[in-house]
Amino acid sequence: MLDSINDENRPQAKQLWGDLVKNLPRAAGSTKSHHAWDYGYRDHVLEVMNLAFNLYGLLDGIRPLPFRQSSALLVLFLHDCEKPFKLSPVQELDQFSWIAERPKKSDKEFQKRLIEHYGFQLSADEWNGLRYVEGENNDYVEGVRTQGPLAAFCHMCDVASARIWYDYPRHQQGSKF
Repeated sequence: MLDSINDENRPQAKQLWGDLVKNLPRAAGSTKSHHAWDYGYRDHVLEVMNLAFNLYGLLDGIRPLPFRQSSALLVLFLHDCEKPFKLSPVQELDQFSWIAERPKKSDKEFQKRLIEHYGFQLSADEWNGLRYVEGENNDYVEGVRTQGPLAAFCHMCDVASARIWYDYPRHQQGSKF
């Protein structure tokens, strides 16, 4: 699915994924909410991207979507990119000398630094997607569409993975990248 990310961000996505596989392979998806096991981060990212890959065609067939599938895949690939750095052992983090401190929960500033470090080029819609993939939260204003269509689509994929299939594929805990 990384090959379906747009040309200007595909090399960065492959580099980040390669670094995560090499240096933080056992990262959990969370501490206890969803995908909270060894390799859970990997499982969650693969699942949300797979959902986007499959749902995009279905929804776009009903009514044209105002964003590209590649943008959804990019946003979902990056939406939790701080988590492996938050949840991994210190000795694994040492492989990333440019990281000064461990990120906090849903640390959007760390996420932004990571995205900039790898040289991703995101559109305004993709930044909106990253900011609101988990909902509008405190930014909600009645009558204002803060969460754009791309963010809403990515939110659907994330919610399905984190709330419907939060424990899948737990039975495959020993699987590798």
